[in-house]
Amino acid sequence: MRRSRARGQQGEGRLKAIAFTVIVVFGLYAAYKLVPPYMAEYQLADKMQEEARFAVVNRHGEEQIREAILKEAESLDIPLKKEEIKVLASASVVKISVDYTVPVDLMIYKMDLHFTPSSENKSIL
Repeated sequence: MRRSRARGQQGEGRLKAIAFTVIVVFGLYAAYKLVPPYMAEYQLADKMQEEARFAVVNRHGEEQIREAILKEAESLDIPLKKEEIKVLASASVVKISVDYTVPVDLMIYKMDLHFTPSSENKSIL
């Protein structure tokens, strides 16, 4: 009777170890798939802020700003279309906003990450 009890307890420990390992591996895989889109969005928002800051001073036109943002999005592998970039550039203010979605496949669950970074800079004169 003692042996049967000991065998049951040994199997339970193995099952917990396997379940824990599966959860940790899936967590690492999910992080591997989810972190890059967030990092790319952060870098794109930084570029948008920089572009808005310098566009006021250098008097860049809307199309020139749009092209710079699109080029940055392409370098970051962000699925962004030209018409998803909204730019308002006048002598006193530059506003840039972007609205895009990144599909993420986690093998057992598919999701869409929706990002809407924006930036605005006003002239001090």
